[in-house]
Amino acid sequence: MKILLSNDDGYSAPGLSILASHLAKLAEITVVAPERNRSGASNSLTLDRPLSVKKASNGFFYVNGTPTDCVHLALTGLMDTAPDMVISGINDGANMGDDTIYSGTVAAAMEGYLLDIPSFAISMSQHNATHFDTAARVVVELVQHYLKTGFASPTLLNINVPDVPYDQLKGRVITRLGKRHKADPVMQLTTPRGETVYWVGAAGQANDGGEGTDFYAVAHKQVSISPIQVDLTKHTQLAEMQSWLTE
Repeated sequence: MKILLSNDDGYSAPGLSILASHLAKLAEITVVAPERNRSGASNSLTLDRPLSVKKASNGFFYVNGTPTDCVHLALTGLMDTAPDMVISGINDGANMGDDTIYSGTVAAAMEGYLLDIPSFAISMSQHNATHFDTAARVVVELVQHYLKTGFASPTLLNINVPDVPYDQLKGRVITRLGKRHKADPVMQLTTPRGETVYWVGAAGQANDGGEGTDFYAVAHKQVSISPIQVDLTKHTQLAEMQSWLTE
């Protein structure tokens, strides 16, 4: 089995190296990741300049671009043959609910999914996580299960793992994405040079976070597994909009 690994925290992030070491026991691993933290890059591609690819001492390739750039380059030029799976992570922080729209971690996995390659995005439930090994073990188990059973159709899974020791997990559940309250306001600061700058505010707390959501699962020490898709069409509103346009 061949697996392509990427992330949005950068090629030197601990979650990536821990995941690579665990998966190397059951697959041939290629790592192509950003040269620096690109959290929040979403699905952006770099089209205004060429990209460079370098190889670190640990064998990881790193790119001066976005997570999507990394996977796109790997799948369309760097790798001689397509991988059997694309895995992105382990992200230091959650990617639940609305986070998935902005997430570079999810975007890297989505790039594989767009080429019909089974893809996982893996995130810890909080920033400054300490139990990356827990998430890595979960990923290994899911990959092993995939090898036995496969998927009936192209699949993109967004997986969030509680930041607890492995033996404290309360199971794995299939969830839908919840929804957050609106983000905190931007923070306005003045630099020593008198310039006004802004920090984007923190993400909002869970709004739609009841049972069945990713927020609920993680809060109850369960691994949240959400199948997601790329089609943004609101199919239930097509007839309503056709009527509106006709009027």
